[in-house]
Amino acid sequence: MADVHHETSDVDLRGLLRFAGGLLAAAVVIPALVGLLFVYFARREARPVSLEFPLAATEQNRVPPEPRLQTSPREDLQNFREQEDTVLKSYGWVDRNAGIVRIPIDEAMKLTVQRGLPARPEGAGR
Repeated sequence: MADVHHETSDVDLRGLLRFAGGLLAAAVVIPALVGLLFVYFARREARPVSLEFPLAATEQNRVPPEPRLQTSPREDLQNFREQEDTVLKSYGWVDRNAGIVRIPIDEAMKLTVQRGLPARPEGAGR
């Protein structure tokens, strides 16, 4: 039994070692290349860039036309509600020429309860 050998046609040991070596080389080279690419991009972005169009320098501080986006929507809503409350709780002219005034909402509700709402006369809608 000293004449026992392994099967040489099953596995190509040299091919397997070359493949493993290639994987190892790729695992080292590819991250190094990506790192160099990041360094290149970081340096390129750090350089000051002049404007392509000289007239664009004057346009940097220009405000876009109305309507603009809200920069502080909570404060805008709070201001809007304060303005509405001021209108609802105060006396004022709606149309001075026509003699139309506004009264506080609480007073308007009291007057409505006292005077009642207008109603149709009986049998008018039939």
